[in-house]
Amino acid sequence: MMKNFENDSFTAKIIGAAIEVHKALGPGLLESTYEKSLLHELNLRGLSVKSQVTLPIYYKDIQIKHDYKIDLIIEEKVVVEIKCVEKISNVHEAQILTYMRHAKIRRGLLINFNVYLLKDGLKRYILNLK
Repeated sequence: MMKNFENDSFTAKIIGAAIEVHKALGPGLLESTYEKSLLHELNLRGLSVKSQVTLPIYYKDIQIKHDYKIDLIIEEKVVVEIKCVEKISNVHEAQILTYMRHAKIRRGLLINFNVYLLKDGLKRYILNLK
């Protein structure tokens, strides 16, 4: 179990890339713009990234046919959910935690680009998947 997720160097790289995107673009654009820009920035930094990853959901041994999509999965280690909203709500937090649980990925970042300083739009998550 990771004891100090706040000082995790791997997620710090992702956050650094997000800060670079936010500095260049500023707040107020569409989520898809930030997603594509962050994907490009992470690739420039040598990270393996998948975007719009379909997330299968199972209920009692059947797959529920819906197109749930994770914005970004980085190195198969971190789920990134991108928002461009006035304020992160409980629903947004529940969404990323659900995605992390179903994808079986312990670490997650919820990034809201619609803020003056990106640090005010960042939330880190870690799940115990035992």
